[in-house]
Amino acid sequence: MKAAVGDRLVVRSQHLDGPVRDAEILAVRGTDGAPPYVVKWSDTGHETLVFPGPDAYVEHQSSVS
Repeated sequence: MKAAVGDRLVVRSQHLDGPVRDAEILAVRGTDGAPPYVVKWSDTGHETLVFPGPDAYVEHQSSVS
């Protein structure tokens, strides 16, 4: 998994029809875009350090000229 500041981390629920959480990546602490990430969750506004598991993926920020 690789990410950059401004990308979104999306975490799927482990329960059927459970909520999907997403967060803005504020900082990348690993090398070359690897975790852990400092994120701000969209549903709570809470900032935390995250080591994403297999239920997570990164939506890359689109480059707009």
